[in-house]
Amino acid sequence: MVFFLGVDGGGTGCRAALADARGTIIGQGRAGPANINTDPDEARRNILAAATEAIAGTRARLQGLRVAMGLAGANVSGTVSRLCETGLPFAECHIVTDAVTAARGALGPDDGIVAAIGTGSVFAIQRDGVIRQYGGRGFVLGDEGSGAVLGRTLLAEALRAEDGFVPMSPLLAEILGEFGGGGAIIAFSLSARPADFAALAPRIVGSDDMAARRIFDQATNELRGILITLLAGRNLPVVFVGGLGATYAARMEGMEIRAPRGSALDGAVQMALGLRGH
Repeated sequence: MVFFLGVDGGGTGCRAALADARGTIIGQGRAGPANINTDPDEARRNILAAATEAIAGTRARLQGLRVAMGLAGANVSGTVSRLCETGLPFAECHIVTDAVTAARGALGPDDGIVAAIGTGSVFAIQRDGVIRQYGGRGFVLGDEGSGAVLGRTLLAEALRAEDGFVPMSPLLAEILGEFGGGGAIIAFSLSARPADFAALAPRIVGSDDMAARRIFDQATNELRGILITLLAGRNLPVVFVGGLGATYAARMEGMEIRAPRGSALDGAVQMALGLRGH
């Protein structure tokens, strides 16, 4: 019997779902981050851990699986080939970016725009069944509105407040106190990963602190500008997904916001099932 595995791997975690030939989900697994650009070795371990958990108690074996994976970092040159060179045990494996699986899951066959905002961020447009990705260029060069960028901005504002460049707020003072001052924040930043910065995002979202409001308003305006550019005057629905998706969706007045049909993991499973004829 042939089994199909969908994998959704991002900067915070990795999920896998096992489907039988009828498309029925018969097993699921979870593991840690799976960004194949940030830490490819960690990503591989977590992909295999999630896959192993998903097949536990079934007749499926890793070596017989047909797999579709939507992975953060898959749009960076060389990352997919390097992952494949490690010798993934699957019978067949199709790897795309997490934006593609997010769009497939969120939109189904419909045209529209997907904004996936979590630890990182990425956007996709689906028209006539063709998906095109925008953004998703990583924490250093992009990931607008993401949890990682929000957290990094919060720390940067705390340093600026310590220097007297911006007003000190209760939240900024709290952050400085928790870290032990600006020097400790700088030391943290030298080794912190995107997920470490993203852990600070909940301190901003929904906060009444003046610095938090300023940071979140700026991020919202930046995302609104991106979506207006992608819409280009067309009447397309916008679907937000990811950990911060619903929060941003509630702030996008004047746009047709739709709830997602399904998740990025659903999209990955759909793509895996499409491998049945290969």
